[in-house]
Formats: sequence, structure tokens, C-alpha cells
Amino acid sequence: MYLTREEEKIYDGEMGWTYQVSMRILVKLGELYGADNLIPIESAHISGVSYKTIGDAAIDFLESIASSGVRVSVKATMNPAALDYENAVFKSLSSNIIEKQKRIINLYERMGIESSLTCTPYYIKAPMRGAHLSWAESSAVVYANSIIGAWTNREGGPSALASALIGKTPNYGLHKPENRRATVLVKVEAQLKNESDYGVLGIYLGKILKDKIPLIYGLPSNEERFLKQMGAAMATSGMVSMFHVEGKEMNRAGGMEIISVEDKDLRETRESLTASHKKPDLIFIGCPHCSLSELRQIAEILKGKKVRGDVKLWVCTSRFIRNKASDHVRVIESSGGQVICDTCAVVTWLRDLNVKTLMTNSAKTAYYAPSMNGVEVIFSPIAECIDAACRK
Repeated sequence: MYLTREEEKIYDGEMGWTYQVSMRILVKLGELYGADNLIPIESAHISGVSYKTIGDAAIDFLESIASSGVRVSVKATMNPAALDYENAVFKSLSSNIIEKQKRIINLYERMGIESSLTCTPYYIKAPMRGAHLSWAESSAVVYANSIIGAWTNREGGPSALASALIGKTPNYGLHKPENRRATVLVKVEAQLKNESDYGVLGIYLGKILKDKIPLIYGLPSNEERFLKQMGAAMATSGMVSMFHVEGKEMNRAGGMEIISVEDKDLRETRESLTASHKKPDLIFIGCPHCSLSELRQIAEILKGKKVRGDVKLWVCTSRFIRNKASDHVRVIESSGGQVICDTCAVVTWLRDLNVKTLMTNSAKTAYYAPSMNGVEVIFSPIAECIDAACRK
């Protein structure tokens, strides 16, 4: 793998041990996947922020990096944490959890990483089409590649952090045009009516495709919020990092493997995502974090309604979007819902917050929550979720 003279100096430790370790992570990764060189990136997005998911060992590692005084070389943002410090909902968590989560965020901030605390950094500032990125968070990766047209591999937390510090990433995988072509043709013959149907399709396809890139046609709508749910779900049950879509007419099959998706396939997948018929303690919307238009949709459905006193309604979004949506936030919260920032249900301690049964419109959450949070799940479209929160 070719390194410039400047990169060699960093690799040899002439810029300090932290940059040296970062460079060696990138070089090792590049050698493993056959990269020929390093390329500059526009931005990095760092996962491994929630104390629930990274634990104590990672804090010592981050402390050693932050204490060296290094700063990121490019714009860098961070994934959701385990709680929203401005919301009283989380004050019942232990002081140990609250303090250690704050320490993690502060350590990243000392490196110059923005405390965006969202899985949707593209709503804060969308990267340029064709820009090279180093993004962790699987749902953001598939969104960047497929919907925005930026170029990023599915990074882990350490490699994204190393790229943020160096400002470069190994040139392999989806950074190369030849690796971004579709290899499987997906014919959608099933009926898709709402965002949860797109999520179900994503879970089904992720299991089949693994890490292949599909060309999907037959979707009734290419609306952004639907594709976001589909992509996040594909990256959850599989390793899909990119997809292509076309309209109902398909002219470029090109001898690819063909997968047809029928109603029965999605019906079976949907049934696997609902493991409870109990009354939910929590209605959760916002995985991935809600956009401004999604907050508007939720506010419109909630207008004139009241959330029952025996259930919680969480709507999760970034603080950036919340600040732009004050009118919608007012409607949601006056109805009894909570617009929560900086975290999501998957990466917090639901059981400690007295949640045993969760209802959600997110296929990603429905897939992860039973194992990661120890709760039972009801999976339904957004309108049914809000109706359940308000039904007498």
C-alpha cells in the first residue's frame, strides 16, 4: 500500500503516538482489503458513543487519546448517546450511568468532534454527492451511499475515529466505482403501503442479500422517508451498505441474479418482528432519528389528541432538527408526547426506565430491541402507533 512521505512520517510516529496508532489502523485495514492508497475524506461520523454499548473499557481508551491533545482533521460528528440530559425522563437512571455518559461525550468533544448525538448527520449537513466519507452507523452509511450519492464504507467506531484524526481513509470497497454496481436485481411484487412495509422489505432483503448491492424496482414510492427505513433495515439484518432503485419499469437486468419479493415473504417477516400482544408501556418513533417532515407528520396526526396517562410516547430526533421544528414539538408535547434528543430507545436502558413492552414503526428497533434491551416488541405503522398511544 502506497504512502506519501507525510503519511510515512505519521506512520513512523514523528507526529506523536496517537496519530501513529490511527495511521497504523488505517494502513492495516487497507492492506486487509487490498487498498492501494489513502484518500482524503470530507467528513467522519463516529459510533461507539452510548455508554450502554461501549462500557468502561472504551472510556480508558478514549481518555488516552483525548489526553494526548490531538484534534480531528475534518468535520466529525457522533452517534446517539444513552440519554437526553435535558429531559427529566432519564433522571431515574443511576448517577454512575449519567456521569460516565457525560465523560464519554466530553472526551470526544476534546478531540474536536461535534456533539451532534444523532444517527442522521445528513440532516445537519448533507455531504456532497461523490464526496468520500468515513462513516460508522450502518443506517447512515446506506443512506449516504444510496440516497445522497456520497461514498463510504461501513466503518467501525475505531476506524472512523482514526480517519477523523488523519483526515483520510483507505481506498477500497465503495470508494471505488467498480464496487458500487448492483449485483442482484430485486423485483418487488408485494404491496407496500407505508413506512413500516418498507422496513419489513429491508429486513427481508438484508437476510438474503448479506453484503450484496441490489437494484430494486417495483417500489410504489421512492419517497425519502420510505427509503430511509428500508435502507436502515437492510443494514440491520444484513451488511448491505448500498442499494439502487428504479421505477416500475426495468430495462437493465443485464444477466444479474433475480430475487422476487411477494406478499407472503413480507407477511412472514412482519410476524417475526412482533413478539408481543401485550399493552405497550412505550410507543417509540424515530429510528433512524426523525426528519423535519416526519415531525410535521407526527404533529398533524396528534393534533387535537391526548396521549394516555399509562403509556409513554417518545419521538426521537437530533437537537438540530428539534430546534428547527418548534411548532411541531409544541403540538407533540402538548398532547403528552416527548420529543427526545441525543439518544434512542435501542441505546438506552429501557428496563431501568420501566419499559417492558415497546411499540414502534421502526423495523430496525423491532429487530434489535428484544436482544439489546430485553423488551417485547409490537411492530406497526406510524399511524397505528400514535393511535395506540391515544386510544381510550
